[in-house]
Amino acid sequence: MEDYLFTSESVSEGHPDKVSDQISDAILDACLKQDPNSRVAVETLVTKNYVVIAGEVTTQAKVNYETLAREKIEEIGYTVPDIGFSASEVDIEVRISGQSDDICQGVTEGSGRFEEQGAGDQGMMFGYACDETAELMPAPIYYAHKILEGMASARHKNTTPFLPDSKSQVTVFYKSGVPVYIPTIVVSTQHLDGESDEGIEAAVREFGLSSIPKKLLSRRGAKTEVLINPTGRFVHGGPAADTGLTGRKIIVDTYGGVGRHGGGAFSGKDPSKVDRSAAYYGRYVAKNVVAAGLASKCEIQVAYAIGVAKPVGIYVDTFGTAKNGKSDREIQNAVTKVFDFRPKSMIDQLGLLNPIYAETAKYGHFGRTPENGLFPWEKTDKVDDLISAMSDAS
Repeated sequence: MEDYLFTSESVSEGHPDKVSDQISDAILDACLKQDPNSRVAVETLVTKNYVVIAGEVTTQAKVNYETLAREKIEEIGYTVPDIGFSASEVDIEVRISGQSDDICQGVTEGSGRFEEQGAGDQGMMFGYACDETAELMPAPIYYAHKILEGMASARHKNTTPFLPDSKSQVTVFYKSGVPVYIPTIVVSTQHLDGESDEGIEAAVREFGLSSIPKKLLSRRGAKTEVLINPTGRFVHGGPAADTGLTGRKIIVDTYGGVGRHGGGAFSGKDPSKVDRSAAYYGRYVAKNVVAAGLASKCEIQVAYAIGVAKPVGIYVDTFGTAKNGKSDREIQNAVTKVFDFRPKSMIDQLGLLNPIYAETAKYGHFGRTPENGLFPWEKTDKVDDLISAMSDAS
């Protein structure tokens, strides 16, 4: 395998697109908390002192969309007045209607042409895992997230000059397919006017880069080049400087460009939408395959027809890393024996009707342990079942 460089980026919770994602998922959680059968598809737009919340919601829950949005904006950290976007100053417009009856009959058990709950749309979804990190995530996106998580934690404790909007980018050098060195890290962070370049750099290194293993920061006498605010200034940021929309950071949300993506966004969608639930389930399956030692890398593709419960296709690709002489076809056969990809089954297995989504909308949906515990799709509780299924097929 040839040596190569691979780069991934992450964005902070204060990035305009992520502000939108978090508002949309806060609304989803509020609906599910009161009514687990809520059907939610909410999009949010944020710009200078203005928020638009639009979409389709069918629920018994009583939700004040404007209050939720202001609370989320405040939680993120947009509380400084007169910067063009703050919780107390934004105007909020709400345009919410009910779910289409045509879609509803396809995803409601016992209605429409099928007795079983079907997929909320056609499409293909992907899940991925690899053994590059303990969390079975690709190294570039994992460390890009960790940098911003560390900076955000410090910011929320008021110990840094950071403002909410920031981005990171990590380039990893792979030798024979193994990550061995990070030649370049880029961090851009919004800051108050008047902060010194030296103070900002010191804070980034202390709170962001401290999460990177030291062995990855040097190689053969060379040290990682760290570019911090390359333009020299980042005062005007957040939604005041750049419009944000729900669902525009799908690569940040998943695997940083490693593997493939079906194109569907996650935030603001209840789990009847397989764009979300099947992508989570695909991660669950792929992670168990790698954790079971069946392969070093694993990608799962699953495809659906709207209103139909059974997938129209399931595909496993280990990129030539299957172990012990096993083939991708053998692993795929084991996967289809152990895992049930029907929408209702995926939802039940992973508890996807619980209000667990607001936390997903920052620093990636995969490979993380939030304060409330593992995301259910990060479990590796099917390892023994997979190993048994592979043995039975031998």
